[in-house]
Amino acid sequence: MISYNDFLNDIKSKKITSFEFTSQIFSKIKLNIELNAFITITEESALNQAKESDLRFKEGTQRPLEGMIIAIKDNISTKDIRTTCASKMLENYSPIYDANVITRIKEAGGIIIGKTNMDEFAMGSSNETSFFGSVKNPLNHNKIPGGSSGGSASAVSSGLCHLALGSDTGGSIRQPASFCGIYGYKPSYGRISRYGLIAFASSLDQIGFLSAEIDSISRITDVLSGEDEKDSTCLKKPNISSLDSLNNFPSEFKVGVMGKDLLEKCNSEVYETYCESIEKIKALGGEIVDVDFRFTEAWIPTYYILATAEASSNLSRFDGVRFGFRANLSEKQKIYKTTRSQGFGAEVKRRIMTGTYVLSSGYYDAYYKKAQQVRRVISDDYNTAFSKVDFIFIPTTPSTAFGFNEKSADPVMMYLSDFFTASANLAGIPGINIPIKNNSEGMPIGMQIQTKHLDDEKLLMFANFLGLKLKN
Repeated sequence: MISYNDFLNDIKSKKITSFEFTSQIFSKIKLNIELNAFITITEESALNQAKESDLRFKEGTQRPLEGMIIAIKDNISTKDIRTTCASKMLENYSPIYDANVITRIKEAGGIIIGKTNMDEFAMGSSNETSFFGSVKNPLNHNKIPGGSSGGSASAVSSGLCHLALGSDTGGSIRQPASFCGIYGYKPSYGRISRYGLIAFASSLDQIGFLSAEIDSISRITDVLSGEDEKDSTCLKKPNISSLDSLNNFPSEFKVGVMGKDLLEKCNSEVYETYCESIEKIKALGGEIVDVDFRFTEAWIPTYYILATAEASSNLSRFDGVRFGFRANLSEKQKIYKTTRSQGFGAEVKRRIMTGTYVLSSGYYDAYYKKAQQVRRVISDDYNTAFSKVDFIFIPTTPSTAFGFNEKSADPVMMYLSDFFTASANLAGIPGINIPIKNNSEGMPIGMQIQTKHLDDEKLLMFANFLGLKLKN
């Protein structure tokens, strides 16, 4: 893994130039091609950006993200750079506009090196559903990196970038961050513009960040947050300002923890790490408070009912008429059915069919409407909890990274990988994975911190504090 702070120090001491460093990154990407972390690399444009960064460093006019090497998940629109969502449906799609976050990265001096592999249309927890093949975990090539932002997590963990953008619908940043031993941050819903993010589930999707250090996440959060008139879900709030307060560590804090019944979902090493971490938090001066949530058994069903329903609606635009893949048709074939049958993978089709079912006449009230009501209960439970505690501390995942094809045959088992992460998306609150230790096989174990909506600055500060104190 590489550090942006170290890079800035090397630039200042003239040990390296941005152009030289960026060139080395592309050489490293080519040496690690077996990870399959990238779908598209943008070497020529990145090296041109690096030349501009060198000029600005020389003149003393560097911008907030000057020279930062950034990888972009391939469901975020990049003008004139292929954006595929890891699907045959968009295999050759080249957008005519940049997402808001891409525009801001460019204006702030970030260097975009390419588009990372992912689960198709961000639907998956293992990065095994990509049309372009599975991504490997850089710490063990026989293990999955997590999903759907697995390519971004793999790229960061293997030192191919300072930071990567991902999207998080039910844990798709935090879970792969945990599996790859890095930080993964999902901001409060509405704090980062979703304009240009190809939608999976619009009320749940959120662009976020993966990095080996909180400092880099804080820098980019401060730059990319703030109002965007092109996104009606983006709050009319000023930019987050977290970098200056990142080391203002608390002297007193209350931390909510989960009951033992919920922790039974964890394997023994994750459970032991959680208990050890709680004892360390106590030793740091934290007050530990048990928090109760109603209907926790409904977290995953509620998430998947709402997510698949929104996916069914959002993906209806991929019809073989307006853009993207179109099947070669025989005289009797129908364009819509044939294109979607050939253009989507099995997991995407499964979720579209499930979502269409729960929205259909006769089932809407029984499933979709009821899920919306439970979502309100989940949000209310979080509000009650945060009236008593400053943070909630829970495992990020029930297990460490598992093997390829280990859960592919059982979608329900795969979906349960999101148990500790999906509720934050339902409530719209921020969450972050912090790497803690490695298990007996050398695979990372991560823990998650959550706090109330819009308290992102406090979350990043506390994550920086615990990340330094808890990591073994």
